[in-house]
Amino acid sequence: MKKILSVLFISIIYQAASAQQDGFWDQQRSITKELIVSAGERTIFKADDFPIGTTELIYRITILDDNQQLATSLISLLKAIPDPTGISQGSAGAVFLMSKISGDDKCNYVIFTSNDLATAYQKTGKTDNACFNQNMPLSKDAKRLTIDKSSCMQSSSSSLWFGFQSSNWIMKQKIVLEIVPWVDNKLSRGWTLANRKTVINQCKTSSLARKMVNSDDFCICVEEKIQKKYKFQEFQKMLAIEQAKDYKDFGDLCFVETGASKMQNEAFRTRAIDFEKRGDYSNAIAQYNLIIADRKATVKDYSAIGFDYILTKQYAKAIKFLKEGEKLDETELLIKLRLAHAYLLNDDYKNAKAIYKEYQSQNVTDTVSWVEKMKQDFQVFKTAGLNSDDFDKVLKLVK
Repeated sequence: MKKILSVLFISIIYQAASAQQDGFWDQQRSITKELIVSAGERTIFKADDFPIGTTELIYRITILDDNQQLATSLISLLKAIPDPTGISQGSAGAVFLMSKISGDDKCNYVIFTSNDLATAYQKTGKTDNACFNQNMPLSKDAKRLTIDKSSCMQSSSSSLWFGFQSSNWIMKQKIVLEIVPWVDNKLSRGWTLANRKTVINQCKTSSLARKMVNSDDFCICVEEKIQKKYKFQEFQKMLAIEQAKDYKDFGDLCFVETGASKMQNEAFRTRAIDFEKRGDYSNAIAQYNLIIADRKATVKDYSAIGFDYILTKQYAKAIKFLKEGEKLDETELLIKLRLAHAYLLNDDYKNAKAIYKEYQSQNVTDTVSWVEKMKQDFQVFKTAGLNSDDFDKVLKLVK
């Protein structure tokens, strides 16, 4: 028998060593409690304050006769098993976790997830609502409760209530209860599903998120960055102004990383073009300014806003933005043509003439010549009521 147990022990250790470790047995939060139960009576014990991220519990119950001591504590056994999978290999694990010594007495026990149920059990012996009920008297027992299989671990409470009933109607019993929690490293940071949703929902109320048609990817990105930097308890205790700063800083990063910035700016461009088609150049300018403020404006954006400023007779602003766009691409002739227009309508014929003359033999696109586009623009200006005596001078200049 000893040989068999030795083989089982070696097998368990080997399986544990091979298992991937993603948590730890929390020795600091383990519980060892000696309970005295009067003959034929019931008692309850509250095991509480399990650490955040507890996904499994190992407990051992041992009934001792007077003056008996445990041969080996539960936590010392678990030190040899670094991963919970090592104690879940059938009956071998249960045998290994059993006390090497126990008394002749027996008891039955139950586990509850609320104080009210445990108190009712102590008074009446009612076990209907127990999450676990060992109704066959035992002198020793050891079990593993997991969050995915045991209803005892699925309660929102961080406490469990153990109830014991003595089967000795003559003498008191001494019961030793040992509990050791397994803490999942990731879950120990406190980022439960509900807590992640809290951060995501808060992100969706930000001014940046409200501008987006769909902010899901953006807010998930923000939540993941906050989760990586803080434990939930740490983030929750921060001042509102400190949390707001993190939402903003991480939001700026995620705005680019998720492509939200690009999609938003494309939406601004689409709206600007729609306004231009309706002749609403002021609102078109407002859309382009949003892109420029995001520092994502292209040479075409600067060209378009410059032309809109010309059509609204804001020539100085037109020159400013067209020159900014020119810095992005010195070969873009459409923006140079519009800059010449802005100079001309701003009564700066000298600067306008130099630009018109320099590029008159080239094309502004692959199919439209500089002169042809210039004539088209002059007609647009006249239709919009922007007349200049210099139009004819320029036309003669480039013949």
